[in-house]
Amino acid sequence: MSGHSKWATTKHQKAIKDQRRAKSFAKLIKNIEVAAKMGGADLSGNPTLVDAVQKAKKTSVPNTNIDSAIKRGAGLSGESVDYQTIMYEGYAANGVALLIECLTDNKNRAAAEVRTAMTRNGGTMADPGSVAYNFSRKGVISITKVDGVSEDDILEAVLEAGAEEVKDHGGGFEVITDPSQLVAARTALQEAGIDYDASEAEFVPNLTIEVDADTARKVFKLIDALDDLDDVQNIFANHEVSAEVQAQLDEDE
Repeated sequence: MSGHSKWATTKHQKAIKDQRRAKSFAKLIKNIEVAAKMGGADLSGNPTLVDAVQKAKKTSVPNTNIDSAIKRGAGLSGESVDYQTIMYEGYAANGVALLIECLTDNKNRAAAEVRTAMTRNGGTMADPGSVAYNFSRKGVISITKVDGVSEDDILEAVLEAGAEEVKDHGGGFEVITDPSQLVAARTALQEAGIDYDASEAEFVPNLTIEVDADTARKVFKLIDALDDLDDVQNIFANHEVSAEVQAQLDEDE
């Protein structure tokens, strides 16, 4: 799940992380396969593959699984990888906008499963283009807060590399860039000795909706249902969760 309230959402999802580890691994492996198919198996010449591998390693995907996925995607193992990306649009509770990115080998299955999950969990599907205009494609680098690394340190590292802004989300920072500057900003962080969790192109909302605890619970329930689907790779939303609302959600767990 990605979105303006990523850090609150991530905290929420960590409570159910273990039961979804296998499914998470499968999605990360799929990312690696697609990146290798598009840009080849050589990490030094394929920054998208570098980011996919980095994300998988941060989630403890075994190296053998990663290596096998690279070979499969690049066609070095004799196996065929054929996925297509499909974007669905919809709304969660109280008009929270959703972009649902699928990576699938069966478009009809993906469409049916997304529609069912939306209908059963209080969501509604939207016409193509009616939600997407609220989002812009951006490079997003996620950094967990650690002692000794401040927002100013991150800004100093990435500013000359074309970063647009650094956002503080409570538990971590997000560096926002133009997608074309993502690799430069990531490299600048590495050269400054600043560790990051993930680096990828995402859809970032232009306007956000601050939600109360009840709405947040409904939104998270829908996101969880969508995230359970094998074909759903990413979910982008425009909800904003305040610290006060997050505290209420923490009491639920």
